[in-house]
Amino acid sequence: MKDVLFSRFLKPALFALKPERAHEFSVRGLQSGLVPACPKIDNPGLKIRLAGLEFPNPLGIAAGYDKNAEVPNQLLKLGFGFTEIGTVTPRPQRGNPHPRIFRLTKEQAIINRLGFNNDGHQKALQRLKLRPVDGILGINIGANKDTPDFIEDYVLGIEAFAEIADYFTVNISSPNTPGLRDLQAGALLEKLLTQVLSARDKAGSVPVFLKIAPDLNDRELDEIADVVNRSALDGVIVSNTTLARSEVIQNPVSMEAGGLSGRPLFRKSTIILARMRQRLSSNLPIIGVGGVDSVETAIDKIEAGASLVQLYTGMIYQGPGLPGRIVKGLGDYLKQQKLNSISQIIGTKTDQWASEKE
Repeated sequence: MKDVLFSRFLKPALFALKPERAHEFSVRGLQSGLVPACPKIDNPGLKIRLAGLEFPNPLGIAAGYDKNAEVPNQLLKLGFGFTEIGTVTPRPQRGNPHPRIFRLTKEQAIINRLGFNNDGHQKALQRLKLRPVDGILGINIGANKDTPDFIEDYVLGIEAFAEIADYFTVNISSPNTPGLRDLQAGALLEKLLTQVLSARDKAGSVPVFLKIAPDLNDRELDEIADVVNRSALDGVIVSNTTLARSEVIQNPVSMEAGGLSGRPLFRKSTIILARMRQRLSSNLPIIGVGGVDSVETAIDKIEAGASLVQLYTGMIYQGPGLPGRIVKGLGDYLKQQKLNSISQIIGTKTDQWASEKE
């Protein structure tokens, strides 16, 4: 019923609005309770233990939806096993000029050049303290565009949220902040991780994940893996949005600057995930992001080497019932395949995916 209401009534109404206005309405809908919760699915076979945390299921909401920590609990009630707020920067930031979000409806994709628009550390922290999150909470941290020191901004993020975060995501892969992706290079990445993990160790033992771009060649993947394998990092998130347009070149909207997400990102991001899985130490988990919009794509990510998966754009096109459908479908898949745990399929097709052409 939820899916029918969305496709027949809510989606046309939201898509009649500009994308950012539609996003605001969806957040308000969650806050008001108008969006019904998903029936709770408690399937022991879907539990994943990772970085000292026990996730009730492997599906999370990716950063970008709940930038300002306004609806983390409401998102968890849609069926997600964990939620990730942000990206948050030390100081409030307006982001790039409008328009900055573009729908590619036929391709079920989005191009955005938001530029880390958010209310800043203090407002997000106040909201999270006022309404504690009943589940696993990730904090995606970034740097202000005009900061004199990108790395210091990430350290400030660790220090600000260390007492409230279940894990951190160090986001150095957004294409919409000039110079940010340079932090993925060897020496700068090593300096970043050294300072961030030192700040983490002083504040406690919160897991830290690194979020990388899908637009990386083999040499760049080698360089990142070398630094990560020598660090005390807890895992890698693959991937952010892409600057590539080969999958959507026929759509005139594809000429807009920004990062592409959604269905066209799935193949590219999954191949990069598998190639990074081949390069990382076996004890370092990967969270797979990019184009997840069905049970099948979630399974593909896990088989390629992801221990957890996240989605966002898929929910824009398929509605708030999507996470519940995927989680239920994963449970059904275990039953059909006579498997005891979803962890049994992690990385079973890594080599196959890694050998694919982008």
